[in-house]
Amino acid sequence: MLTDEYRYKILKLVQEKPDISQRELAKALGISLGKTNFCLKALAQVGLLKVSNFRNSKNKLAYMYVLTPTGIEHKAAVTLNFLKLKLKEYEQLAGEIEELRSEINAKVND
Repeated sequence: MLTDEYRYKILKLVQEKPDISQRELAKALGISLGKTNFCLKALAQVGLLKVSNFRNSKNKLAYMYVLTPTGIEHKAAVTLNFLKLKLKEYEQLAGEIEELRSEINAKVND
């Protein structure tokens, strides 16, 4: 399943480096090459990415990924959702850290 986190990361990386290879993308995302291929195809299928070959490339398997106008809008929305998710995770972790500190302080002061 293509999560918002992967959508965000893929669209961000592709926008930064349109000629990124699937292998480089897989490594950057920490996922398999097969999953990367699946994700890119899914994004292209819904019209968020346009995929084109480098016609003059010696490597005929080289592709360029370009965000479509819809992809750019979607990236903005996904970025906002991703930010909200990360802020929520941060707040939860900050709360847990504070609880742990309180426990340690209580044990030290006993």
